[in-house]
Amino acid sequence: MAQATTLTVYDGVKAGKQKFDATVAAADGVVKNDVLDDLPYASDSIDRGDYTITKNDGGTLYSTTYGTLSGQVLGISPAGTGPGLGAFGSGITFTFKDKVNAFGFEVGDWATCCFLPTNLYISFDGGAPILVGSALDPSEGQFPSQDGNGSIVYEIFVAAFDDTGSFGTVSFWGDGFGEYLVAGGQVKYALLDEGSLPPPSAVPLPAAGLLLMGGIAAAAGLRLRRR
Repeated sequence: MAQATTLTVYDGVKAGKQKFDATVAAADGVVKNDVLDDLPYASDSIDRGDYTITKNDGGTLYSTTYGTLSGQVLGISPAGTGPGLGAFGSGITFTFKDKVNAFGFEVGDWATCCFLPTNLYISFDGGAPILVGSALDPSEGQFPSQDGNGSIVYEIFVAAFDDTGSFGTVSFWGDGFGEYLVAGGQVKYALLDEGSLPPPSAVPLPAAGLLLMGGIAAAAGLRLRRR
């Protein structure tokens, strides 16, 4: 069995969903999809069949829509006592009937202000928070709209994978205090075999990382020529 791995996705909605599906397929898993619709405007708990959604602080969930996100979303604007776990109460938890270890969904209106920085976290079964997004300026929250019209929007797909085991709950929250934050749209989840994900070093670098490595190599070559 390969060494257990934790992976994340942070990208535009269309590209992020494609990455999620490809990662699950490469691990011989099966993706389940749920586009959030017919949500009550206000509720203490939302039952989606395979899972229920509750507010981390036990409060009321409020549904709305946002931009071109695939379905309805829930308002979870950051609040609390401080960064990281201090903002946990403002987030949401998905409680599954059957366990999962791959989970992703859509996020809207994040990274528009309040950079300390502003972060997004996912936690499986109340374990250590997995950082799935961090921004220091608005450009880091902007991606092409999934409707293909070329517009740049504050719409993101985030996901986390943890094949160290299988989990019954997944929690999500943000700590950019002052941000307006919504989550939901299309929810994706799967159960992968333990150790089935590639190690992080084997995951292809995004284009920016490849460019950075190319720049480092070019600089090294220049120094050698100067010598």
